[in-house]
Formats: sequence, C-alpha cells, structure tokens
Amino acid sequence: MNYLNIKDDTLMPTVVELNALLANYHIYYQNLRNFHWNVLGENFFELHQKFEDLYSDARVKIDEIAERILTLRYHPMSNLSEYLKISEIKEVKSHMSDKEMVLTTLENHKILLQKMGSVVEKASEIKDEGTIDLIGAYIRELEKASWMLDAFTKKTTSKLKESVVEG
Repeated sequence: MNYLNIKDDTLMPTVVELNALLANYHIYYQNLRNFHWNVLGENFFELHQKFEDLYSDARVKIDEIAERILTLRYHPMSNLSEYLKISEIKEVKSHMSDKEMVLTTLENHKILLQKMGSVVEKASEIKDEGTIDLIGAYIRELEKASWMLDAFTKKTTSKLKESVVEG
C-alpha cells in the first residue's frame, strides 16, 4: 500500500539527504553534550543550561528525522561508525573556552542548515510535503537559536543594521 502519494522510485535522493542530516545531528548532539559537561568560567550557568536545551532539542529532532525516513519506508542509518563516516560535523575536543564552544556550535548550525536546505531541495523535486514541512520548521528554529548564540559572541557596543522605512 502506498500511503504517501509519492512514487517509490523517486524517494531515494530525499532519503539519502535525510540520512546525511541524521548523521550530522548525531555528531552535533554529542558535541553539545561535550560542551554541557565541560564548560567552565563566568558564563558557566548560562551556557551549561543553553547547551542542555540545545542537545535536548537535537535529541527530539534525531528521532523525528529517523521516523520520517521510516515513514518513507526506508531504514534510517543507526550506527555511530556510519555517522562518523558521512557527517560533515566532526567531533570536538573537550577542552575549549566557552566562546570557542559557542563559535563551534554556530559552525555546526551552518552545516546543519546547509544539509536541511539539501533535504528541502530533494523533497521539493518530488513534492514530498511532509518532509518539506518537517525540515522547514527545523530551519526556522535553528536560525533563531543561531541568532541568539551569535548575539552572545558580540560586544555590548555592537549594533545591528538599521531598518529603513521608505516613505
């Protein structure tokens, strides 16, 4: 029974991109756990909690991505060795400054956002609205988290671009 209204022979490129996103999310998740456990300094309380919030969110997304792959009637990748092989996000060392941890997290976000764009591109080609909807929401949420982390890295004297109203 085909409950998707998508031709089976067109699904593979989307599934491949979803598995790549899944692999990257797993390494990202572990990096966040590493940062949560090892952050030190005057920003400890704020960042310890922020990293926990981020890895908790990543854990949910990992499950949802795997379940989307299952919904498309494929098995998701599920071995750490496979994730490490294809992930663009790499494991990080444990001893970093708090600012390095935030900057690394932002770099991980950049990779995740690129991967999500690839998933949406492939899903759009086959009109896979379920995948597009799922990943579109992830993009919005990760962009907001990135904005907040980026703001953390700025000096208090930093300024945003001015809004211009044409009249």
